[in-house]
Amino acid sequence: MDNQSMQNEVILGVDTHLDTHVGAVINDAGKLIGTLVTPTTASGYQKLLAWARSLGRVTRAGVEGTGTYGAGLARVLREQGIEVLEVNRPDRSKRRLKGKSDPADAESAARSVLSGDATAIPKSHCGAAEAMRIVSVARRSAVKAKTQAINQLRAILVSAPQEIRERLWKAKAEQCVAACAHLRNLGTSTQLETLTTTLRLLAKRWLALAAELKELDSSLEKLTSQAAPRLREQFGIGPQTAATLIAVAGDNPERLHSEAALAALCGVNPLPASSGKTIRHRLNRGGDRQANNALWTIAMVRMRSEPRTRAYVERRTAEGMSSKEIHRCLKRYIVRELYPLILVDLASAAKTS
Repeated sequence: MDNQSMQNEVILGVDTHLDTHVGAVINDAGKLIGTLVTPTTASGYQKLLAWARSLGRVTRAGVEGTGTYGAGLARVLREQGIEVLEVNRPDRSKRRLKGKSDPADAESAARSVLSGDATAIPKSHCGAAEAMRIVSVARRSAVKAKTQAINQLRAILVSAPQEIRERLWKAKAEQCVAACAHLRNLGTSTQLETLTTTLRLLAKRWLALAAELKELDSSLEKLTSQAAPRLREQFGIGPQTAATLIAVAGDNPERLHSEAALAALCGVNPLPASSGKTIRHRLNRGGDRQANNALWTIAMVRMRSEPRTRAYVERRTAEGMSSKEIHRCLKRYIVRELYPLILVDLASAAKTS
C-alpha cells in the first residue's frame, strides 16, 4: 500500500475569484488544517493541489463558481481524479452571524462537501452544450443591442423636425433603418448635421447587428442539427430553444439523474406550499430562467398549433383551470417528454466529439 492510500482523507474547499483562489483543507472530523492563497494560473492550480495533497488524501473538493472563476481549477481537479462538487455561496444569515472572509468561505465550501449539502456535479464545459451556450450568450446580447438601436433611432425621429420625421419614419424597422442608413445631409445647421450623423450611425449599427444575428442563428442551426437531432424533431422546438435546453443540461448527462432534476434545473418543478388545512403546491421560482423561457415558448407554440396540446388545453379549461395554470402544467410535461431525448443527444454528441 502506497503512502497516498495510507493517508487520512482530507477535503478541499475553494473560494474562487478573478485573480486569486483561496483554498481551505479540513479533515474527515471537520477540523480546519490550513488555508492557502494561489493565483488563477496553471501553476497556481498545481500549487494548490500539491499543497492539499501534502496534508492528506484528497478525493473530494467543493468549488464555488465552477462555471465562471472556478472553471479552470475544476477542470484540473477532475483531470487528477478528484470528485468536484459545485458549492453555492454561504447563506446570508450565517454571514451576518459569523462575518465574511475568503478563508471562511473556502472552509464553508469544504464543510458543505463533508456534510453532504453539496451534491451538484459541475458542467464539464468541453463539448457541444458549451458551444451552444457560448453562441446563445452572444445572440442574446446582440438581440438586446439591436432592439436598443432601433428604439433609440425611433425616439430621435419622434422629436425631429416634422418634415424629417415624415420623410424617414416607417412602420417597419427594416424600412426605417434603410431610410436612415444612407442619409447625406438633412441641413446645414449644427442640429441637423448632428441629427444626420446620429441617425446614420444608429442605422448602420442595427444593420451590423442584424448581420451578426444571422451568422449566430446559422451557427445554432448547424450545432443543434448535429448535436441535438432528436430534440429538433419535436414539435415547437427550434434552434434557439434546443440550444438553451442542451446548454442548461451540460455536456455531462450524469448530472441529470432524473427528469425531476431537469425540471428543477429549469425551475418548473412544483414545490410544497402547504400550511395548516391548506394543501397546495407552487412552481419553483428559481432555476435557469433562460431554460424556463425556452419551455414557455415551446408550450405557447404547442398551445396554438399542436392538436394534442390544444385538446389538453380545452379539457383543462373545461375543468376550471386558468391559462397560466395550464401553461405551468405543460412546461412540466414538456420536460418529462424531452428529458430522455436530451440524454440520448448528449450521449451521441459525446461519442462523436
